[in-house]
Amino acid sequence: MLSPETVPFETTVHVRDSCLCLHTQRAARTLARRFDEALRPAGLTNEQFSFLMSLNRPGPPSVGEVAALLGADRTTLTAALKPMVRRGLAEVAVDVDDRRVRRIALTPEGRACLAAALPFWTQAHAALEAELAASDPARLRRDLTTLSSTRPGLAAPALCDSQETTA
Repeated sequence: MLSPETVPFETTVHVRDSCLCLHTQRAARTLARRFDEALRPAGLTNEQFSFLMSLNRPGPPSVGEVAALLGADRTTLTAALKPMVRRGLAEVAVDVDDRRVRRIALTPEGRACLAAALPFWTQAHAALEAELAASDPARLRRDLTTLSSTRPGLAAPALCDSQETTA
């Protein structure tokens, strides 16, 4: 019978202190809780806010475009979309040119909800930027964008491409 391998505690400490994935996950969870709390008065989570913001463009994006922007797979995105549709914040329609494609649009209620949430996000984001000012938040954004673009075919798209500006 083979004896189980053991990982020395020193290795555990090394991974704890150096693992970029662990540090990124921990920071993401902390930020998610912070923005969930900030957006609670608007009735949104940070995930829902980002979802609605990703739909705020001149034309309705496809499910695939939103999934790519948010870094989510289509199945996860579809699950997140269902409560937004039930609340009347978004609607899904078949693309007029390609019936295989589904497009997601903000409803008037979704636009109003997003507008109501924006001041809460703005305040929380400004506070975070101020806290991080000494560590260069712009560089952090660039580094995180690089991380989210490192796998071939998974380039992180811009929130709004240059031809897609919101009114």
